[in-house]
Amino acid sequence: MSAHALILAGAGGERAWRLQDYAARGGYAALRRIIAGKTPPEAIIAELKTSGLRGRGGAGFPTGLKWSFMPYAFPGDKYLVCNSDEGEPGTFKDRDILRCNPHAVIEGMIIGAWVMGCTRGYNYIHGEIFEIYQRFEEALEEARAAGLLGRNILGSDFSFELFAHHGYGAYICGEETALLESLEGKKGQPRFKPPFPASYGLYGKPTTINNTETFASVPFILGMGGEAFLNLGKPNNGGTKIFSISGHVRHPGNYELNLGTPFPELLAMAGGMRAGRKLKAVIPGGSSAPVLPANIIMDCTLDFDAISKAGSMLGSGAVIVMDETTCMVRALERLSYFYHEESCGQCTPCREGTGWLYRVVRRIERGLGKPDDLDLLRSVAGNISGRTICALGDAAAGPVQSFIKHFADEFAYHIENKKCLVPPLVQEAGSQIYM
Repeated sequence: MSAHALILAGAGGERAWRLQDYAARGGYAALRRIIAGKTPPEAIIAELKTSGLRGRGGAGFPTGLKWSFMPYAFPGDKYLVCNSDEGEPGTFKDRDILRCNPHAVIEGMIIGAWVMGCTRGYNYIHGEIFEIYQRFEEALEEARAAGLLGRNILGSDFSFELFAHHGYGAYICGEETALLESLEGKKGQPRFKPPFPASYGLYGKPTTINNTETFASVPFILGMGGEAFLNLGKPNNGGTKIFSISGHVRHPGNYELNLGTPFPELLAMAGGMRAGRKLKAVIPGGSSAPVLPANIIMDCTLDFDAISKAGSMLGSGAVIVMDETTCMVRALERLSYFYHEESCGQCTPCREGTGWLYRVVRRIERGLGKPDDLDLLRSVAGNISGRTICALGDAAAGPVQSFIKHFADEFAYHIENKKCLVPPLVQEAGSQIYM
């Protein structure tokens, strides 16, 4: 955790998640000022734009701009949705926010409702973390009892209802329109876009969807000012970001850092490489992000633009670290299996293509690879990318393309020699990565 930790500040306290503790840290002060002063929505949007806050769920879209898309004067219901369906391998920050600081998310959503004129909100929580869902429900009850939610919030004429929704563990429901389908009680499958949720979202009404960390950042931005938040990071990459580091490090966990922090600093904070081994590769933004070899990532700063320039993406900030004992073919086989299993099956390129990718990588790993398998993998991945309704197809193709790009020698060795380039005894000593 950095010296400028905002969202995770106080996270170690036994009762940090309680309303009383959150209020003692300045919680709900921003909301009280907004309601008491009847702050115009456009002033809050301007502050968010100044802050440089970009979506923390993976896409990195500017939050202030996204909020400005909502038709404020639209008659009837409008909806606000928090995407806490955190199911991608390597990601585990949002559940810690909801565990340790749920009121920051609640306050951020109430402010969002004020800005966009929303009447109802939902927090869609991943189905495999039921205890987090229960804690968020308790936090909602605290907020309602304190007059912070419901009708006539803090004695004003502003009303907003907020509910938790427990998902069912499907990775595809992390895609915003599949999430909306699931909220409506239907099968979680992505919608065609356009229309976009801001014009046709939940129940056909205007809807804005943001990530858990995005909403949690809003009260801190309005408390410290957009420019101060921006200055914690770098231009176009304002503020702090929670990085979930896992894999072959001594101290895996969540670390809140200023955007633009050099990667070696995060690695050092996580205790460095486990067992003193050498860094081999890093997936910097969750399993769907292209892998980067050590010589590239060690020169990178952790922000959207720098990681993109290096050939990958910051994504959700899930940093998967692999050391020299890692068989890259085996690692890719595990990732390809995940995307094959989690494809919703709606699009033919994804439904069929992810199966092809997994089966070909699997046979290479098992010593049954064919001379033209690398060309076949490149072809299949290329025929998936950009040809599906949502980004899951690209998420499956990206790792295949990047693993082959940077570690083609290992794949070729597997095919030619029917065994792994990394000595088996070394692999057994600690190459397993749990993702």
